[in-house]
Amino acid sequence: MFPFFYKFRENLSLIFSIRNIILQIIACLITYIIVVSGFDWFYFKFAQVSSLTQYFSPAIFLGGLIPIFGLPIFYIIARQIKHKNLLVITWALAQSAVLAWIISAVYKAFTGRIQPPHSVLIDTSRQWNFGFLKHGIFWGWPSSHTIVAFAMSFTLISLYPKRKDIFYVGIIYALYIGIGVSTRIHWFSEFVAGAIIGAIIGAVVGKSFQTKLISKL
Repeated sequence: MFPFFYKFRENLSLIFSIRNIILQIIACLITYIIVVSGFDWFYFKFAQVSSLTQYFSPAIFLGGLIPIFGLPIFYIIARQIKHKNLLVITWALAQSAVLAWIISAVYKAFTGRIQPPHSVLIDTSRQWNFGFLKHGIFWGWPSSHTIVAFAMSFTLISLYPKRKDIFYVGIIYALYIGIGVSTRIHWFSEFVAGAIIGAIIGAVVGKSFQTKLISKL
């Protein structure tokens, strides 16, 4: 398990460096603006009456399946073909995904944001249960799907900063997951915050693993 913990403490520390804490505070401020402006509720209602949910509904499942099942499959393939770079990528993605989920769970444990309504359209966009474990760690702010997707995408982008194809594929994947969950199970502000925090995590982890690469893909 050693490759998974490569620079784990250092990366966790860097994620909460002064610069990155400021960026996370900005994510909080953006959330506040979106919530008090009423845009969360406006966007959610629009998503329900438009075709957004139809095109983006697979994102809910893909956002969970790819980190949980995709990474182990990727690891097995990398081991079978004995490709060191693919192994490095797998461990980097795994570390960023786990860090992203843990950090989002901690935030959720203290913010207690109420999720969008599932049936009757009742505005719950301004309801929070600040405290500790007042609304669990699986719902709320920020979006776990989004933060994990952006963390994984920016890990790849940071590992190969000159590869435009990786950049575009990574961004498209992360946006699809983030926008997708914001039309069904998360508020728009939770997607935005998850994108910012996830990008921070991915950039930190990707740069730390970059020295482990031995060649270009």
